[in-house]
Amino acid sequence: MEILFLGTGTSTGVPSLCCDCEVCLSKDPRNKRLRSSILVRQNDHIILVDTSTDLRQQCLLYGIKKIDTVLYTHHHADHVHGIDELRSFNFFNKTALPVYGNAQTLRHLSINFSYIFGKAEQIGGGIPQLIPTQLEDKIYSFGDIPVTPLDIQHGKLIINGFRFKDCAYITDCSGIPDKTRENLKGLKVLVLNALGFKPHPTHFNLSQALEAAKDINAERTILTHINHNFDHEKVSRELPEGVELALDGMRVAL
Repeated sequence: MEILFLGTGTSTGVPSLCCDCEVCLSKDPRNKRLRSSILVRQNDHIILVDTSTDLRQQCLLYGIKKIDTVLYTHHHADHVHGIDELRSFNFFNKTALPVYGNAQTLRHLSINFSYIFGKAEQIGGGIPQLIPTQLEDKIYSFGDIPVTPLDIQHGKLIINGFRFKDCAYITDCSGIPDKTRENLKGLKVLVLNALGFKPHPTHFNLSQALEAAKDINAERTILTHINHNFDHEKVSRELPEGVELALDGMRVAL
């Protein structure tokens, strides 16, 4: 199984529009971050986690021509607003795409993208052919990939992380319920958000992410959903052993 990081940035991406900070002006390619998303691949089955605002660019960059399953962590713009790009996969692969999310996520998708999920008529243009399915509290099997949905606290919301075999992907997290911590035991790789240095009401900052990573005790922790306060080289020097910053285009084999 392989994890491909399509993007590792926060909702604005890095560089952020209108910003002249050191990181946004950096020439270091490691400080360029598209909106957060991953691709999970095993054999011929490909899972996309979130349709980020940058999905078209990400697919062109990494030569993605096939998607079999879409999993949504939640309904916020940076995680869903590339949804219209899925119609290209419908057209060229001649199949509808199953999309999974919790009840809250699917409800917001149906409201915000009524031309896809509702009965509203669209004049002109193709419409993504998507099959929405509500996530249940069970272990799924997509292709040969076992997937466990994980409840994650995101401010006042309960959103989803996912465990893929011995890897867990958790983003936009401000708290991890006890049941989810039980489901995170024995990980080889933990992917966890670390927004910046300052406290934030809906995301772990760096110190909180490191504390959670220490408690979960995966063999390897990769920090993602990073804002423009993190200079890759400077922050990487200070991270404890076994913890690293994610990079756009990073591939992790399991």
